[in-house]
Amino acid sequence: MPGLLLLAAAVLSSWAQLPAEASSWWSLAMNPVQRPEMFIIGAQPVCSQLPGLSPGQRKLCQLYQEHMAYIGEGAKTGIKECQYQFRQRRWNCSTVDNTSVFGRVMQIGSRETAFTYAVSAAGVVNAISRACREGELSTCGCSRTARPKDLPRDWLWGGCGDNVEYGYRFAKEFVDAREREKNFAKGSEEQGRVLMNLQNNEAGRRAVYKMADVACKCHGVSGSCSLKTCWLQLAEFRKVGDQLKEKYDSAAAMRITRKGKLELVNSRFNQPTPEDLVYVDPSPDYCLRNETTGSLGTQGRLCNKTSEGMDGCELMCCGRGYDQFKSVQVERCHCKFHWCCFVKCKKCTEIVDQYVCK
Repeated sequence: MPGLLLLAAAVLSSWAQLPAEASSWWSLAMNPVQRPEMFIIGAQPVCSQLPGLSPGQRKLCQLYQEHMAYIGEGAKTGIKECQYQFRQRRWNCSTVDNTSVFGRVMQIGSRETAFTYAVSAAGVVNAISRACREGELSTCGCSRTARPKDLPRDWLWGGCGDNVEYGYRFAKEFVDAREREKNFAKGSEEQGRVLMNLQNNEAGRRAVYKMADVACKCHGVSGSCSLKTCWLQLAEFRKVGDQLKEKYDSAAAMRITRKGKLELVNSRFNQPTPEDLVYVDPSPDYCLRNETTGSLGTQGRLCNKTSEGMDGCELMCCGRGYDQFKSVQVERCHCKFHWCCFVKCKKCTEIVDQYVCK
């Protein structure tokens, strides 16, 4: 028994000495990338200065330097959406530093990690597709998507659409590069994690691609709409986030086989499609701060006393109880429109009860 205790202590010690999650391209969201026109002649190449890039991503950076600022914007969009979708959950997508961004919690192949990979990949597709349309990138322009067959014959197909085809292809090349460089033993847990990441990256990209839809603008005398011009337009990213959150709720538990394939843990469930999220590890409960798992815990988090959902004090505080305090909220009120043309409001103060987890 003492030998087992010593072994357990050694394992825990080695975990404690592990570095936080390795640097990731997500760090481009935390460190804004300069536009190419801002580079200083004779300065060190930008790609060698960017943290978190794998060798393959660094090569792509050298080939497509002007894309890097938009990859950073896409990562930032994905992180913000993650924080919105999980704002009332124990794990709320908190960022911890500038290099790993989310810390050790991403070392666990959990549902939360699956969502994070998907929504950040989706953010890159979104940002690159929009940058193409706005003429910011020299290698792409407006969408070249074929005219939809169900578009009325007298409507014009043109305008300048979001180039979601290019955005999808570039995001696949860049985001997946890190995973495709890894060479783990077939059937190993590490290979299972790589396959999980690739699946979730693809699910995020497909969410943006599939949700892009036709938008139209009317032309005609006095807005008669006798003629319409239509083009392909990205969906609002909030809708993409909502869909990926639904995929998170129905994510499939997988395991790696000896043949190096992911298979369902429970074969009674349907096989996941390329649009579904998958995970290989159970989620920690995120109740307490844990340096090993990277959980920040819920102490000090606001909770809703009257809710029975995950944002309710019982679940959010994991049964530890909560403290009550009063806060002053200032809101605009009694707004009136004045001719012409502004709205004037008063400021109203209200004392409200708030609750935080112990």
